Amino acid sequence: MSDRSQQRVRVRSASGRRRGIAAVAVIAAALAVGGTLPSSAAQPHGPRDAVRKGMERLVTEGRFPAALAATVDRQGRARNYTAGVADLRTRAKVPVDGQVRAGSNTKTFTATVILQLVGEGKVDLDSPVETYLPHLLRGQGIDGRDITVRHLLQHTSGLPNYTSFMLEAVLGKDRHTYYQPRTLLDLALARKAQFEPGTGLAYSNTNYVVAGLLIEKVTGRPLAEQITERVIDRIGLRHTYFPGIGDQGIREAHPHGYHATGPGAPLEDITEIDPSWAWAAGQLISTPSDLNRFFSALIGGKLLQPAQLTEMRTTVKVPDDLGFVPGTRFGLGLISVPLSCGGLMWGHGGDTPGYHTSPGVTDDGRAATIAVTADPPPTEQGFTQADALLDTTLCG
Repeated sequence: MSDRSQQRVRVRSASGRRRGIAAVAVIAAALAVGGTLPSSAAQPHGPRDAVRKGMERLVTEGRFPAALAATVDRQGRARNYTAGVADLRTRAKVPVDGQVRAGSNTKTFTATVILQLVGEGKVDLDSPVETYLPHLLRGQGIDGRDITVRHLLQHTSGLPNYTSFMLEAVLGKDRHTYYQPRTLLDLALARKAQFEPGTGLAYSNTNYVVAGLLIEKVTGRPLAEQITERVIDRIGLRHTYFPGIGDQGIREAHPHGYHATGPGAPLEDITEIDPSWAWAAGQLISTPSDLNRFFSALIGGKLLQPAQLTEMRTTVKVPDDLGFVPGTRFGLGLISVPLSCGGLMWGHGGDTPGYHTSPGVTDDGRAATIAVTADPPPTEQGFTQADALLDTTLCG
């Protein structure tokens, strides 16, 4: 969800980036740092052993305090993995399938609600934002009469990214500050447009703040309620929620999240933070298995009508100069990335202070989510390792 995610897709192909570690060394290293392993750790089982070893590398090489994973194979068998410690101070065990801040995965939930409204005839993807939010978008090169709903969901609006101007404060003096959505939007509207709508592509959290405001205007109800009723409750996500006003903690069992000023800098516990600065673009809390369930239900047609799911999966190429993995394409709140073993994975991913999550699902029923508990990563290769493990898991 943070600025760092703008130049780096959160679901990556791992081709040519894997490294092997002997199982004995991995288990010994894990025990040395207080990591946890599934009960079958002493009996390697092919793909499962590869996931286990990848998890331990995230802790021993990537230096993440904790790593969590949830996987579903083609036969629908679900497994969970953990490594590291939940709390650097107490050395507590990592809760299996613990809650984490899901960051920009929230965008896919927001886009899903918009597309449901499209299916209900209440929103038109190619109508101007002005139709639903008159006079809201005005600024230097910014005009809501020229920006469509589709532009918002596909990051082709040209709207400036408000987090570029506030993230440092959020991590410091404003960590416990509550932000109204309009305050976030005003930060963006004080800057120039990045390009004319529809003529470029740039990841901007502002797009989804506007999408959240649009949902509230069209439905006459709060965004959190709409996401909860239309998505979370509908498919039974029992450990996913949209934090309420003033809710700065994480409600259920969770690993702590950590922040550092850069690779090698000391890690600071940043678990407690007011998430309102992210709102419709990144406020949700979830678990790895709930994220698997969500993206699988979405791709499986359980949340959208066929026409709207087709729109969501209709993608555009991401320009090479934005630093994304070759072949990455943006849909409407959904990202596709080629797998090293062939085919595509669909997901989004999220960066938010303290947590990084990488979910991916395939059309044949495979699903995996990897979560780590430091953002930015303790090492320069940290997120690359985490995202490579996602590919390894889905191709296992």
